[in-house]
Amino acid sequence: MVRNLKWLGAAFEAFLGIPAIGGLFIISMGYTPLGFMLVFHIVLLVVSLSRLKRISVGALVGITASVLGFIPFLGMILHWVAATALAIDALMTPREQMYMTKEDDRF
Repeated sequence: MVRNLKWLGAAFEAFLGIPAIGGLFIISMGYTPLGFMLVFHIVLLVVSLSRLKRISVGALVGITASVLGFIPFLGMILHWVAATALAIDALMTPREQMYMTKEDDRF
């Protein structure tokens, strides 16, 4: 579940980082995609902490991209970095930690 959320976040961030299309989408929606992505990344961070017991670096970069995304060129670059960080974070998420059982939670 966490791995899939990271891939979904990477796809959203990659879309928002497209130079003309992403910028026009954000502006035409009144900057609400940045607010949505901020909430998405906060939820991803909380879920990652609760399920995997580790901080998601991709979510932290995504939070930064959502907060500073209104700055034209900096926002685009931050969305690229967030998409890359989330994709790498999704690749680094081990499968065995994705399916924790009650017995695994005793440590």
